[in-house]
Amino acid sequence: MPGEPASRALTALLTCAMAYSMMQLFLLGALGPRLVGELGISPTVLGLTTTVGFGTAAVLSPVGGRLVDRVGPRRCLVALLLVSAAALALIGAAPGAGLLLAAVALGGLPQALANPATNKAILATVPPADRGAVTGMKQAGVQLGAFAAGLPLAALAGGIGWRGAVWTAAGTAVVAAVWAARMLPADPPAAAPGPRSSLVPRGAIAWLAAFSLLLGCGIASVNTYLALFGTQRLGLGPTAAGALVAVLGVAGIAGRVGWSKVAGRPGRAEWLPGWLAAGAVGAALLLAGALLVHPLAWPAAVAVGVFAVSGNAVSMVLVMQRAAPGRAGQDSALVSAGFFTGFAVGPPLFGLLAGAGHYGPGWLLVAAEFAGACAVALLWAVRDRREAQR
Repeated sequence: MPGEPASRALTALLTCAMAYSMMQLFLLGALGPRLVGELGISPTVLGLTTTVGFGTAAVLSPVGGRLVDRVGPRRCLVALLLVSAAALALIGAAPGAGLLLAAVALGGLPQALANPATNKAILATVPPADRGAVTGMKQAGVQLGAFAAGLPLAALAGGIGWRGAVWTAAGTAVVAAVWAARMLPADPPAAAPGPRSSLVPRGAIAWLAAFSLLLGCGIASVNTYLALFGTQRLGLGPTAAGALVAVLGVAGIAGRVGWSKVAGRPGRAEWLPGWLAAGAVGAALLLAGALLVHPLAWPAAVAVGVFAVSGNAVSMVLVMQRAAPGRAGQDSALVSAGFFTGFAVGPPLFGLLAGAGHYGPGWLLVAAEFAGACAVALLWAVRDRREAQR
């Protein structure tokens, strides 16, 4: 284990990598009202950007997991940050929906590399007792990206335009790539390709992938449409609507750090996903209630962060606890593929309802997706407990 300053630097770097891996999609959500107005894209097309990005990530995740296991986390993290910068730069240059969708597809590669590379780095450098806390911090990086997109970058867009804000994010990603190249220790020589392992998740990994798919459906719908919901139905301006996304991001940071520490304690992690998904159901119902009582949108955003978003971090702690030897990257990728598939499927379904102005049924659909995740997680926890007692 490196010394304390080096440990903090590693945690900060992994947090940045997770933030940039999904920055483009958070920006599209936070800047959605501006994009719909300037580029003339519909709410359905806005949801399609999320489908393309996460669909690409889901397809590439198994390959990304094998790549990390073979070539090492340093090379993959530097590549992640550079490709993120390229995707953001292309989004900033997009004249319409075509290039926008191509840029988002390119951004699927960093998403595919993010969890396998960061989990592999943690397993290699962090003692088991500290892995829950470090995992929570680096998973909170995703919500740090949501906060950055929803508040400072959305506010910057008000001053220099949305393209300038996206290009600013691209420039900082390049700086982070240079930092990663200088700070991380060199990877060992690339390993020779081993026997091709199954891409079908099994055991605990299969249950976590199914849980992550349903959880991802709901989270992605909230991420993509929360700001647009604020402007279209709650009477908020673009900056205030972006602040809703930022609130969700801050709550997600606190939730991921706190719940991941709890998950690191023996006997706790198995039950947490189900209870967190149950809390997420309540958050979605609060969003539906905001149609009648508009201020409910703010505690709803907090609850989505504390419960729904935190469920993904806890699932990553479980992956590292249950991963087969030598398969940390691959198993992380398979669970991530389930999560990304949910992110690809959820927003288009919600977009059909949002495009017709039916946000109430849309939030009830999200509540049903979270309820499905809750059922899967609790069934697995009961089954796992029974097998442990045999």
